Amino acid sequence: QVQLVESGGGLVQPGGSLRLSCAASGFSFSERTMTWFRQAPGQEREYVAHITSTGDSTAYAYSVEGRFTISRDNAKNTVYLKMDSLEPEDTAVYYCNVLVRGVDYWGEGTRVTVSS
Repeated sequence: QVQLVESGGGLVQPGGSLRLSCAASGFSFSERTMTWFRQAPGQEREYVAHITSTGDSTAYAYSVEGRFTISRDNAKNTVYLKMDSLEPEDTAVYYCNVLVRGVDYWGEGTRVTVSS
């Protein structure tokens, strides 16, 4: 079965950095676009970034462009989200997502808190 396991979240000061990881299994990882979403307290889940199957194309939400970098390692079935210049507004639970045969799959998320 499809499994997505996020890790790497934590507490960081404004201006700091974190790298999130999402380990995937149960599907052909190298054939799928992978996407990161986030959900802040009391808000709807929102798109953050995605990367195509080969990694040659990426896209970002306006709010994170220039600060976040999405990447993947198809040999390790893992997608990453490097987050720099973090702001309190980036505080959220971050989720990994993949669409497989018309079904959206999600991990359980990893919590990121940006606070001094």
